[in-house]
Amino acid sequence: MLTNTHRRADRAFTLIELLVVIAIIALLIGILLPALGQATLSAKNLRSQANLRQLNTAAANYATDSTDRIFSYTWRAGEVYTLPSGQRRSPTTDQDAAADQNQEILMRVTGRVNGTTKIRNYRDRLPHRRYSHLVLLDFLTDVQPEPIAASPLDRNLIDWQEDPLGYAPGSGVPYADGMPSGEYDQDQAWTQLAVLQRWPFASTYQMVPAAWNSDGVGTPTYAPVPETPHLFRAANTNGGQQVPLGNRKFSHVAHPAGKVMMFEEFDRFSARSGLYFAYPEARCNLAFFDGSVRTEQTASANAGWNPESPGTDWEQRYVPIDTFPEPKSGLGESATYCQRYRWTRFGLRGIDYGGQDLGRSFYGLSASASCP
Repeated sequence: MLTNTHRRADRAFTLIELLVVIAIIALLIGILLPALGQATLSAKNLRSQANLRQLNTAAANYATDSTDRIFSYTWRAGEVYTLPSGQRRSPTTDQDAAADQNQEILMRVTGRVNGTTKIRNYRDRLPHRRYSHLVLLDFLTDVQPEPIAASPLDRNLIDWQEDPLGYAPGSGVPYADGMPSGEYDQDQAWTQLAVLQRWPFASTYQMVPAAWNSDGVGTPTYAPVPETPHLFRAANTNGGQQVPLGNRKFSHVAHPAGKVMMFEEFDRFSARSGLYFAYPEARCNLAFFDGSVRTEQTASANAGWNPESPGTDWEQRYVPIDTFPEPKSGLGESATYCQRYRWTRFGLRGIDYGGQDLGRSFYGLSASASCP
C-alpha cells in the first residue's frame, strides 16, 4: 500500500510532466505560428494572382469581341445616350461620355436609378483610373460589386463591397467623415456624394494610363499631377484640343511580355503590408499584356516618364487618400519615387521589364534609371 508521501511524490511528478508538455506545446506553437501565418499570406497572394489571371482572360475575350480593343469606356462625345432612369445625355467630350457610361453601368447593375440611393453622375473626374474595370466586368457579369475586383488582403475594399450603401460618416469609406487633418490628399472633391458612393465599386487592380490614354510625345494626352498621385490632367492640348480616350488596341503594344497592363497599387504581401507600389523594394502583383501574371520588384522596372516632359524620369511623392496605407516613414514623407510602370516611357510602345528602355537614349538620358 502507497503511503501519503508516495502519493504526494506521484502527484508532484505528474505536475512536472504536465508543465514540460505545456512548455513543449508553447514552443511548437511559437515555431509553427509564423509558418502558418506565412502560409496563409501566400495562399491569399495566390488568390490575388488568380483574380488577375481571370481579369487577363476576360480582357482577351473582350478584345476578341471588340476588334482587338483594350477594354475601356466606349461612349463618345457627340452621341446621345439614355440612362436606365430615362435621362438623356449628350456629352461634349470623351471624358464626359465616359462618366455618363460609368453612371449607366452602375445604375443598371445595381438598380439604383431613383431616390436617395441613386447613382449620381460625376463628370469632374476621369473614371478610367479607378473604374476602367467596370467596363470589363460589365462584359462578364451583371453583378456589381464583383469580388474578383478586390485582393483578399484589401480589407477596406472587401468591407465596402459587402455594404455598397454604407458610405455615411463612420463607414470607413475614404473621406466619409469629412476632410482629415494631416498629410492626406486634400482635394475637397473626395467628400462629394458621387465620389463616396463609388468606392465599393473600385478595384485593387489599376489599369495603366497608356491602356486608355494616348502615348503622348507632343499629342494631346493626360499627364500626372505633381501635387498628388491620385489625379491626372490634360496636357499638350494646343488650342483646347481634346485628349482622345480609349480605342487602344492590343496590337499597339510593342512588348506585351514586358509591359504592365494592371497592377496592385500596394504591396500587401511582403513583410511590411501596404507598401506603395513606387517604393523600390515593393513587390506587387502585375498583369502583363501577354496574359501573364507575375510578382516583380519595382526597382527592376524601367524608369517612367511624364508625357508632358518626355526627357525626364517622373518622380512623385506618395500622398495617401484617407484610410489608405500611410507612407513607410509616416505621414508627410517628402521623398519622391520613380513611378515606373504606371507611366511607361512611350506608353504602349515602351517596355517595363525584360528589356532596355530605348527611349532613354532617344532623349539623351543614361542607360539606367537615376530616380529611386
